Amino acid sequence: LLELCLRMARCAALCVVALAALGCAAAFTTPSVFSPARLTSARLGRAVSARAPRTAALRMEEAAPAAEERTVKAPVFDEVCEQTGITLTRYMMEVARANPDLRDLESLIGGISLACKTIANLVDRATITGMVGYEDGGSINVQGEEQKKLDVVTNDVLKRALKFTGKVGVIASEEEDNPVFNKDAYKVPGGEGKYKDVLADIGSKYVTVFDPLDGSSNVDANIPTGTIFGVYEEQESMENCLMEEGAVEGQCLLNTLQPGSSLAAAGYCLYSSSCMFVFTLGAGLNGFTYDRSIGEFVLTHPNMKIPKRGKIYSFNEANRWDWDKPLQEYVTALQTAQGQTGVQYSSRYIGSMVGDVHRTLLYGGIFGYPADTKNKDGKLRLLYEAAPMSFLMEQGGGLSLTGKTRIMDLKPQKVHQRVPFLAGSYDDVMEMRSYYDACDDPEIIKRCLARLEGSAASE
Repeated sequence: LLELCLRMARCAALCVVALAALGCAAAFTTPSVFSPARLTSARLGRAVSARAPRTAALRMEEAAPAAEERTVKAPVFDEVCEQTGITLTRYMMEVARANPDLRDLESLIGGISLACKTIANLVDRATITGMVGYEDGGSINVQGEEQKKLDVVTNDVLKRALKFTGKVGVIASEEEDNPVFNKDAYKVPGGEGKYKDVLADIGSKYVTVFDPLDGSSNVDANIPTGTIFGVYEEQESMENCLMEEGAVEGQCLLNTLQPGSSLAAAGYCLYSSSCMFVFTLGAGLNGFTYDRSIGEFVLTHPNMKIPKRGKIYSFNEANRWDWDKPLQEYVTALQTAQGQTGVQYSSRYIGSMVGDVHRTLLYGGIFGYPADTKNKDGKLRLLYEAAPMSFLMEQGGGLSLTGKTRIMDLKPQKVHQRVPFLAGSYDDVMEMRSYYDACDDPEIIKRCLARLEGSAASE
């Protein structure tokens, strides 16, 4: 009898271990239920009891694998607060608990989300506070564009928020001429600075790139705007640059000029009728809506998936006759129901990348800022606009190309390099590409090869 009891106890223990292992081994994705409202146990039809064991807890469904395999374990939500839902703060805490090597990303995403809340408030009150119009004195950024007042302020807000996390070694922005080295992130025991006596591991350091206020020219007209960001891991530590001042600029560029396929995280924050924070860690796409009553982003769009096909195209058609011939033919086919679906598409265009991409992710179709005769490499910046948005598109099941080339494969040759951007539903983008594949225009072929050769030469 004693031996039988011992065998039963061993069996029960093995079952517990197996169930725990299954919980830890789940791939990092998002909850399987899509709801525009807060995700709570009540709104999930109470299918999950708040007091249920972890093995019966709210799980994540399988998400599309990242371009490069990332082994990120799933956060498990065995209880959901009826009043707050799943907040971004809790979401990242659970990610860090399941993945101790991502603890530094928890701090970084927290800093970015705080900056986005601040920017949302600045945009909301811009006409009241006088934060509209151009910067006094006619300030011009490195792009040759006249800066709006909010361009300058939001850039400073994001830079400081990232700096204060202590996890970001290099910062690159649309509003900065060159990448900015954050030496405070590398304070070491026995060195200089306020933490010189702290005996602690320096931890991971990241390179963060961003456009602080995409569509800022629209602020005065109350049209949606947004923040775009991307996060890379350091290729080489910047720590030694503290002793070798001359090495800082070159090392900053080495760490910054990475292809989209190397992104560790990316996202955007949309400032519109509601404020939404959409991001990925490389294994699924999640959307959080800002609840001002509690000051938190709340998970409202788990496991976002773009439809395989849409019925909307989104381009600035004023430039139509300056586009590449293949794109002109493709859009004409959409307008006349001569495309692969035989359906006539509708046109929707905001003129703010974050707004147009967000709509495309939800409804499907294709959005683009293509090359034209005036801008043969397009106008969107590869590093901090096209690459992060391409990462998001692919994580949602879509695709992002320059016309023929996958944007995620392109390694920037300079910080503010521009590329054409055509992204959206997978089938729609592949149909568009078929027009480019059939094109034998030597000028178009030459441009495509130049981008690829530039990426290969830099490796």
